[in-house]
Amino acid sequence: MSLKIAIDAMGGDSAPVNEVAGAVAAARQWGCESILVGDIDRIQHELAKHQTRGLSLEVHHASEVVGMMDSASDAVRKKKDSSIRVAFELVKQGKAAAVVSTGNSGATMAAGMATLRRVKGVDRPAIGTLVPSLEGQTMVLDMGANVECKPINLFQFAFMGSIYVEQVLGKVHPRVGLLSNGTEEKKGNDLTRETHQLLKETDLNYVGYVEGGDVYNGTVDVVVCDGFVGNVLLKVSEGLAVAVGTMLKREIEARFWARIGYLLSRSAFQAFKRKINPAEYGGAPLLGIAGTGIICHGSSDPVAISIAIRQAAEYARIRIEERLTELF
Repeated sequence: MSLKIAIDAMGGDSAPVNEVAGAVAAARQWGCESILVGDIDRIQHELAKHQTRGLSLEVHHASEVVGMMDSASDAVRKKKDSSIRVAFELVKQGKAAAVVSTGNSGATMAAGMATLRRVKGVDRPAIGTLVPSLEGQTMVLDMGANVECKPINLFQFAFMGSIYVEQVLGKVHPRVGLLSNGTEEKKGNDLTRETHQLLKETDLNYVGYVEGGDVYNGTVDVVVCDGFVGNVLLKVSEGLAVAVGTMLKREIEARFWARIGYLLSRSAFQAFKRKINPAEYGGAPLLGIAGTGIICHGSSDPVAISIAIRQAAEYARIRIEERLTELF
């Protein structure tokens, strides 16, 4: 199979500007091969702004675009020549190994399922996101694909997250926690309590209930929740990171000695900024589809997109879907 990455070049807020720049950066820095899918004239216009000699970059035309306000199911059924649908078709045909999209996440999930189908035995695919922690990274899933879940869904999410962290991050027997409103057995709701009982009977390194703070303190490697809770957690985390950075900047600018201190510790502040910057973590993998798909934020800059392309290539080589087939 080709390890070329099909990029939905028309999905993001600034498409295809950032998508093209990200593909160029990934090709130049890591040798990643990409197929930019979308309006051929607009993509080639952007490519002309870059030095691409010697880089493996192709363009595949798609005449339609799925917008952020489009219904995911309608977009997949009615816009069969959309850039996101065509990108997944390239994977199905063996012309690409994975898809990276900065577009409508619901439509990306729907297109992946419609084109590549689910891994046999998986009830619902999930969106997993890596977030920074005191010990490295924590994977949280689901981050928005499934706002209403059954215990079997969270049960399968735990296995999918554990396998991803083990295979991609190299953590042996990763610790799995179930997000709840407390760590005591009596906490939670019907969904978490039933899921808790199911996970206790597995051979996963299941540590039980965890709270919101455990996502960041490094006590677990995988945190499982439904998509409604996960998406709220993600948005709160993004907002908090921006707010902390803004408040810190204001405090530094308001005090002379604080500005002096900043100059002396600038490298530490820059390292901290990189650690909490979502761009450094690329995109969110679609776990449970029979192939590789990576969803990026619509406002992703070229750095984030280039990292997501590299991430997609690494993920495709591992073929996690085969491990899931063995489990389910």
